Amino acid sequence: MGARPQGGSAIQVTSIGGHPPLHTVKPLGRILFNRVFAAIYALSILALLFYHAKTLFYPTTLVSFSVTLALLVSDLVLTFFWVSIQTFRMFPVCRKQFPENLTKIMERSDFPALDVFICTADPYKEPPIGVVNTALSVMAYDYPTEKISVYVSDDGGSALTLFALMEAAKFATHWLPFCKKNNVLERSPEAYFELNHTCTSEAVNIKKVYESMKVKVDQVLERGKVDDEYISSDQEREAFNNWTRNFTRQDHPAVIQVLLDASKDKDIAGYLMPNLIYVSREKSKASPHHFKAGALNALLRVSGSMTNAPIILTLDCDSLSNDPETPLRAMCYLCDPATRPQLAYVQFPQIFRGINKSDIYNAEFKRLYQINVMGFDGLSGPNYLGTGCFFQRRAFYGSPSSLASPEIPELAPDYIVDKPVQSRSVLALAHQVASCNYESRSSNWGSKIGFRYGSLSEDYHTGFRMQCEGWKSIFCDPDRPAFLGDVPITLNDALNQQKRWSIGLLEVGFSKYSPATFGVKALGLSMGLAYAQSAFWAMWSIPITAYAFLPQLALLNKVYIFPKVSEPWFFLYAFLFLGAYGQDFLDFILAGGSVQRWWSDQRFWIIRGLSSYVFGSVEFFLKFLGISAFGFNVTSKVVDDEQSRRYGQGIFEFGADAPMFVTLTVAAIINLSSLAQGLAEVFRGNSLDGLFVQMFISGFAVVNSWPIYEAIALRNDKGKMPLKTSIIATLLAGTLYAASCFIFR
Repeated sequence: MGARPQGGSAIQVTSIGGHPPLHTVKPLGRILFNRVFAAIYALSILALLFYHAKTLFYPTTLVSFSVTLALLVSDLVLTFFWVSIQTFRMFPVCRKQFPENLTKIMERSDFPALDVFICTADPYKEPPIGVVNTALSVMAYDYPTEKISVYVSDDGGSALTLFALMEAAKFATHWLPFCKKNNVLERSPEAYFELNHTCTSEAVNIKKVYESMKVKVDQVLERGKVDDEYISSDQEREAFNNWTRNFTRQDHPAVIQVLLDASKDKDIAGYLMPNLIYVSREKSKASPHHFKAGALNALLRVSGSMTNAPIILTLDCDSLSNDPETPLRAMCYLCDPATRPQLAYVQFPQIFRGINKSDIYNAEFKRLYQINVMGFDGLSGPNYLGTGCFFQRRAFYGSPSSLASPEIPELAPDYIVDKPVQSRSVLALAHQVASCNYESRSSNWGSKIGFRYGSLSEDYHTGFRMQCEGWKSIFCDPDRPAFLGDVPITLNDALNQQKRWSIGLLEVGFSKYSPATFGVKALGLSMGLAYAQSAFWAMWSIPITAYAFLPQLALLNKVYIFPKVSEPWFFLYAFLFLGAYGQDFLDFILAGGSVQRWWSDQRFWIIRGLSSYVFGSVEFFLKFLGISAFGFNVTSKVVDDEQSRRYGQGIFEFGADAPMFVTLTVAAIINLSSLAQGLAEVFRGNSLDGLFVQMFISGFAVVNSWPIYEAIALRNDKGKMPLKTSIIATLLAGTLYAASCFIFR
């Protein structure tokens, strides 16, 4: 990977044989500040722990001992997360690529072939027209077309998705030459036409063709089946007849359809098209499917048997390409002899479209997808984020120095496929490796070969294990976003997505491959802690829940558990709070965020800590103890007009009866009651000196809980808090208060 730059302003330039450089890397300018501040803050944490220890060893009452112990545990968890977060701040770097220099060191005909993996699972949660737009946007890359193969995995096994892709194949013969002729940047037709690029007759005509296709796809989805009137050729009729004979939703053989063949299919301008291949792996109730990781491994094998490109791009079904030069930027690293030998993947950031102005659900995830990965990049490289990632196929087959050979030579990463994708032998092998029982031939799939099993967060697990094997990675964050995805527009969808991630991360954190043990040993302390910060993400629920209830319940019972404002220890608490929030704010703003979105970011961190992290932890530990099992729930990409309008206005969506809303509402009620109690005490003439910290925490929580109060009392739309949730939360809050009266008496 080359030597890491050591100075705060040093720039490392990589060039090949005297040619202009393909890329540069330089450290960010705030490294020195981060390190100095970390040293000061660490001393403050030690002082806080000393304060807790002093109180713990000399308690005045049993209640005092219990409260101090709970706060100590919470602060130890906060300390762990603070320490792990510092790994991202010690050496963050930024990179720049020069794709225009690629053709100065190699011919376009020598560019490596590219296999693109797109995964979808449910046409009613992930509308087929969205999958179509994602596929079209990468088929139209500014890259040798005959070297692109797009594989769409339909894990829901839906004829509706197959029909949509057949329509996409026909539309692509018009869309690809239009994009190249007009140098279109937005190569998703939906994104292009949303910007009203219809000033020419050619653009008007291509829009009519697209709208016609979109209407047909939407009508088929609405009817739930593909009628004969939508089938335009004998080839399509035969495909759907085969589908009908073989298909049931839970049990069906592998279905592989070559919709476009790069060796013979041409667009209307006479140029060859990329390969477009539909894959639905075999499903059987008797076989484990390993969720998305299993689908990706099926694509890895199917693509290996059909095209076996050395470079693989993985995409979510809603990740539209936003820059036709994206593969060229990735090749600046993947084609560089200085970086290639140990480089597993080039990760682009996840960036989303359609986020409202204040980003109420923290969909931007600036910290996860930009700030932290820049810190990762200064160490051994970023974690795999699940989409927008260019892999070397070789990285799925063992370490850089030791090849893990697959069961058959045709799946080896260096195997050359010399037959057309529609030849009988190629299709027969593709069906064979997409079968349920293929992986039973070897225990290596999902453990030593391919995407890793054992976690709902297969992206995190796979990237982590690759780096433990000795592979490196690179974060590529160009000025123009490479990909644009969709975001959940309801609170319930956002929290359920977070809960699923929390479970998957805990599965890795408490496995034999835990970053805290295995990771530290394999990667070193810094990278191990960096990965551990994500693995134990759900543990944020411990301090957040403790500080959301314990000080408030104590205040309601007139028990004061923090130093008085007049005491020196108060200033320690003030510094720790302001220092943590201040540095977090600085990181966010310097990364291009706004004050409004930072506020939403910290508020949603609290919301997650009281809902998805709590429920995710409970579900994981129940599964860990063998009491229950969990499944994979697809995040809905369907947009409801009324919900979309409220989301655009920055209004929280509470309309569903969701258990996670109950815990949020209980916390909001307890904090409001606590603040009211504190204000009443002050009005009665009691000194604010001893009440201030607990009142401040309650007040801070009340301000963050305003959307909840609004949903309970001030709204009449369908997104308001359900009455049932409000009643249950009120009863639970009352029960909690009654229990606290018994404890604090």
